[in-house]
Order: sequence, then structure tokens, then C-alpha cells
Amino acid sequence: MIHRWSIARRLFVANLLIVVTFIAIVGSATYVDARDRTYDEAGQRMAGIAASIAASPLVLEAAASRDPSPALQPYAKEVMAGTDVDFITIMAPDRTRWTHPRDEELGRPYIGSIDAALRGEEITEVVAGTLGPSVRTIVPVKDSAGAVKAMVAVGVTVRTVDVAFAGRLPALLAIGLALLVGGSLASWLLGRYLRGVTRGWGPEQLAQLFAYYESVLHSVREGLILIDTKGRVVMYNDQAAELLGLDGPGSKDPTRPPSLADLPLEEGLRTLFESGRSAKDEIILTGSRILVVNQGPAKGPESPGNRGKTPVYGTVATLRDRTEIEALGSELETMRTLSDALRAQTHEHANRLHTLVSLLELGRTQEALSFATKDLELSQQLTDDMLSSVDEPVLGALVMGKVAEAHERGVHLEVAAFGSASVAGIAVQDLVTILGNLLDNAMDAAADGPPPRRVELTVESDEEGLDITVHDSGPGIDQATAENILRHGFSTKPAGPGGRGIGLALVRQAVQRLGGSLTINGRRGAKFEVFLPAAVPAQKEHNQ
Repeated sequence: MIHRWSIARRLFVANLLIVVTFIAIVGSATYVDARDRTYDEAGQRMAGIAASIAASPLVLEAAASRDPSPALQPYAKEVMAGTDVDFITIMAPDRTRWTHPRDEELGRPYIGSIDAALRGEEITEVVAGTLGPSVRTIVPVKDSAGAVKAMVAVGVTVRTVDVAFAGRLPALLAIGLALLVGGSLASWLLGRYLRGVTRGWGPEQLAQLFAYYESVLHSVREGLILIDTKGRVVMYNDQAAELLGLDGPGSKDPTRPPSLADLPLEEGLRTLFESGRSAKDEIILTGSRILVVNQGPAKGPESPGNRGKTPVYGTVATLRDRTEIEALGSELETMRTLSDALRAQTHEHANRLHTLVSLLELGRTQEALSFATKDLELSQQLTDDMLSSVDEPVLGALVMGKVAEAHERGVHLEVAAFGSASVAGIAVQDLVTILGNLLDNAMDAAADGPPPRRVELTVESDEEGLDITVHDSGPGIDQATAENILRHGFSTKPAGPGGRGIGLALVRQAVQRLGGSLTINGRRGAKFEVFLPAAVPAQKEHNQ
């Protein structure tokens, strides 16, 4: 039954038991202390009254007479009435009473200890006498020589002391009740707060829920990272550690989570995490990966004291690897480019074929032969140059397709190829990404610029690697644009239905992944220069 209780109820019951136990212990100690203090105060008061009577000359003078009772009994009763004591007994050294509240007790022996008084000392004790148990003080009466001539016993009954003590009990009970009410109220308020924070769940349920969440966190295929409002990474799962290149899973010390500044994150990703803004399917390029990031606030339950307001503990970001999807998209774009090039070439060949047929119909066989031979030589020369310089048929096909596409758009694409080295080891997808995006941007810039509209492509390969230079006749790139043009999301062209600003960012990412370099010259048109180092053969690398 108890294991079903919420944390709030358990805390309330535990705190209530602690408060009750505390009140019982402290109350008992206070009760005993107050009772002892009451008896001590009664003894001190009796001692003061007894000392005053013993110092009276009347007592010493009457003690020297043959019958002291007639002189001392009225005096004792008068002092009793004025000091609110139960008895004053003045006696001889042999215990014979000279005074007593009851006249019939006069002349009878005193009941109690007188040894200390006979030695000239004062003594306070609780003894049962003729009036019942009482708190009494016995003081000796001495003459000028120090001899004990009489003794004075002053006291109050225990019943009287208990009545005085009972007057203090309401204050003690009020203090105990105040502690009980205050402790219960504090427990209730704290329980109400915990009930709102824990949603009424017990520790066993929370432990089970945490185990479930922990399993889900590390089993999902998406990267998950939790960041608090101070920019500290509270937790991330294994997939997030793999995607971001972190030590995972995190964090190893929950009490000291690392800050975003301490993690090796890309600037764009760190900026997004630090901003805490909501993001939906936002593409971030990190090293060799293309990540899709979704980010939103981590909200807690409604606070009991602030209805309608939910506390925000930080942000939750999910990461998906889109590298393979982008690679497939790049291959599809390559096939589309080749298809467009084939369509353009088909259109051109149809025009040329009509020209040849017309020349033959006109009987101008020599001109038809010369036209066909010249056209074949230009196409064959471009094909031979590309294949002899770069041993990659797909790259050659891409360039030839771009030549036809540029011609269709009114742009002259001039291609120069040098060298005879192989590009084996460099993924053809990366080469297509780099060259295809550079040529697309160059043709866009040239097509928007004034005539003559030209794009120059130079491909040079040797044993060190592959050099690619793309120079267009467009308006060029200023310094401010050159610094941002490779950043994802930046574009100088109007936004289209598929978005802008990813082509050159993919080029930069591919060049970095291949260990190459990319430089931009914005004078007299835009000029992009790419160097890709040659891959080390596996056998040579093994021998080293």
C-alpha cells in the first residue's frame, strides 16, 4: 500500500512523524525542566523567607525565654499570611516546635532532617510532614557567639507547587501545538510543490519511468541532446555522440554537465543550440555530415502557484543524418543533368541533321561533308581531352552535358583539360558535387551578366592531385560576399521552391572531406579554384 504513495504524501507523513517525535522529546524535556525550575524557585523563596525570620531579633530573644510559643506563634502566622507559605515552624535545637499552622502540634517534635542546621548550615529538601509532602528550607538561628539557639523551617506543600507549575502548562502546550501546526503546514506546502513537480508519482514509478526513458533515449536512431537555459549539455544519447563526434554517452557527471563552449561543435550548430530558438528540419553542415536539426523548448508541468505558466528548463534538439540522402540526391541531380544534357544534345543534333539533309538535298555534298567533319572533330576533341586528362568517364560525361546546357542557355563554356593522372580514390559523387555545383553557379552568373557570356573550366591533373578552376564572366563577388558565400543558407539569388544556399556549402564540405582547398577570386567575374590531393594507393600506404 505504501509503495503506491506519491513522494508528496510520503514526505508529509514522514515530516509529520518527525515533528510529532520532536515535539514529544522536546516537550518532555521542557516539562521536566519547567517542573524542576518551579521546585527550585520554591526552594529559593523558602530559603529567603527562612533567612529573614532567622535574622529577626524577636526570634533570638524569644528563644532565650522559658516559653517562646506565646511570642513567636502570632508572629509566625502573620508572616505566613504575608508571604503565602503553607507553614513556618520555629523549633528548639531538640526538635520541639514553638510555632506551627496547627496549634495542636505545638510542643511536639519536628518531622524532618535537622543535622545540617545544627551544624550551622542551611538545607532545602522535599520531605513528607504533618501537612503532607512539602518543599522546605531549614535555617539555624545563631547568637552572637555563633551557637545555634533555634531553627526556622519554612515550606510549601507539593500540592501548592504543582498548582503553580500547572499555570505554566498552557504556555508549553501552546508552543507544542504551534510547532505541530507549523511543521504540518510546511510539510503540506512542500508536498503540494512536489506533487506538482512529480505529477503525483511515487519514487518507484519515477525510477521505472526513468529506466524507460533511459532505454528509449539510447535506443532511438535519432540523435538527442538536452541543453539547459545556461547553455550546459545535460544529456545526449549515443547517436548524438556519433553524429557530433563527442565522447558518449553524456554526460558522465550529471552534477557538472559540460557547456556548449567545451564541446567540439561546428559554429553553426553551436549558434543554434545557444540561441534556444525553435527550429524545424534545419540543415546544418558539420564536417563530413549533413544534419537535419529540430529544436524546441523543454517545458515542465504547470506550477501550482502560477496557473497557466509552464517553466522552461531548456531546449531539446534532435539530429538526423541526411548525408546519405543528400548523396542520393546528388546522384539524382547528376542523372538529371546528364539527361538535360542529352536532351540539349539531341536538340542540337536534330538541327545539325536537318542542316546536313538540306545540304544534301541541294546537292552540296562537299559542304555537307565539311560541316559534319568539323562538328565531329570539335566533339571528339573535347571528349579526347577530358578522357586523356581525367580517367573518369562520369566526369567527362558531366562536362560534355554542361557544355550542351550552357550552349542552350546562351553561355559559351570553354573547357581546357591537361595532364594524364588518374583520380582513383576520389569518390565520383564528390567530384560531381564539386564540379556540378561550381559550373551551375558559374553559368547562372554568366547568364545574368552582360555579353559575351563565357565560363572557363580548366581541369589539370598530375601525381599531386587534381586542380579545377571555374571562371565566369558574371558581375564578380565582393569581399563581404566572398566571406559568406560558402556558408549554408547564404545565396545572392532569389529564393526558389527548393531553397537556396546549399550548393556551394556542399562544395566546401566535399573539399574539406577530401582534404583539399578552395579559394575564391572575385575580380573580373567569379573565379573558384579547387585543389584535391591525390589519394595514396593502399599498397604504398601499407609499405610505408
